[in-house]
Amino acid sequence: MRIKGVNLGNWLVLEKWMNPALFYGTDAQDEYDLPRQLSKEVYEARIMIHRSEYICERDFVTIKSMGMNTVRIPVPFFVFGDVEPYIGCVNELDKAFNWAERYGLKILIDLHTVPGGQNGFDNGGISGVCKWSRSSENLEFSLHVLERLAQRYGSREGLFGIQPVNEPILDYMWDGMGVQNRYKPRDPEMAEGSGGISRDLLRWFYTEAYHRIRQYMNEDKAVVLHDAFDLMSWKDFMREPEYKNVWLDTHQYLMTAESMGCEQTVPGYLRFIADNYYWQIEEMEHYFPVVCGEWCLFNSLVVGRDTKGGQSVLNGLENTSVESVSDEEKRDIYSVIAAAQLAAWNKGHGYFFWSYKLMIDTVNTNGWVGWDAWDFGRCSDLGWFPSQK
Repeated sequence: MRIKGVNLGNWLVLEKWMNPALFYGTDAQDEYDLPRQLSKEVYEARIMIHRSEYICERDFVTIKSMGMNTVRIPVPFFVFGDVEPYIGCVNELDKAFNWAERYGLKILIDLHTVPGGQNGFDNGGISGVCKWSRSSENLEFSLHVLERLAQRYGSREGLFGIQPVNEPILDYMWDGMGVQNRYKPRDPEMAEGSGGISRDLLRWFYTEAYHRIRQYMNEDKAVVLHDAFDLMSWKDFMREPEYKNVWLDTHQYLMTAESMGCEQTVPGYLRFIADNYYWQIEEMEHYFPVVCGEWCLFNSLVVGRDTKGGQSVLNGLENTSVESVSDEEKRDIYSVIAAAQLAAWNKGHGYFFWSYKLMIDTVNTNGWVGWDAWDFGRCSDLGWFPSQK
């Protein structure tokens, strides 16, 4: 199966930059802080309204009509509603399966957050904190959630597969990325002892997750492993015949390429894509089906200034509020880099665009010029993304 997919980001796992209005009246930066700064009643009402309106049946019809065949749904570790003060979301996931099966889509369930944090990013649910791998209790809780997800959905027609954890960060990456400088912890005491995950521990977790999931999920459903930002290091891992239908997920953003020195020009982006993505995916396809689970069209060239690896007004970076290129130039830039990236993903088994939609007003809100390139609906409607029908 070749994946043509889109992420339903910010639906069941919140990211402030994708919908700042959800965080109004607080200075919360992530999903850990939000319920601790709102009353229980206000928090519950805000979340339930958001979930009912952000994604609905109509969106699955639209996604299918765009030529997509799969959705990746990030879910939190509290999906089953058994962790205070959070609200579970298994009912929403049930609805998503009913919609997907009605309209001919598949679902990849992605455990996007885990207790204690697996990367220190805001999208991990708690900024600046990465202590998940340091607690056997947290690891076991995560494995139990995966078991329950497999038990509930493992035989569903609409299930493509399960991803045990999103974007775990290895120890050397934690140091190299300076995570706590970008995602500053609100509580330094809570963040104390944070650090990256050892490769051995992550490999243990993936192996254990595979066996737990396979108890309830047939081999025609995939187990999808994130590469922990180190795509080429998994050649000797979880090979057949013992392990069946294991996929490798890599996340590739041009903003990350920029932080690695990629020239912020169209020729620079094209060179980086050709010199890195093409051969790496082609080579790793000898070992696993490879899917690019997150990517988009966002780049600093269209923004009009260096975004320092995709930092926004919410990170304190003063971005431009004036369009730096014309609509025609923007369409040309996005179309070219979209085609180049799609060519790379098609050397593997496809892609999931991040994300299906944003709730950012890039016209009337200062500092968000160029951020509409994260929104698949806008990219498609404005002719930036080639038709997938």
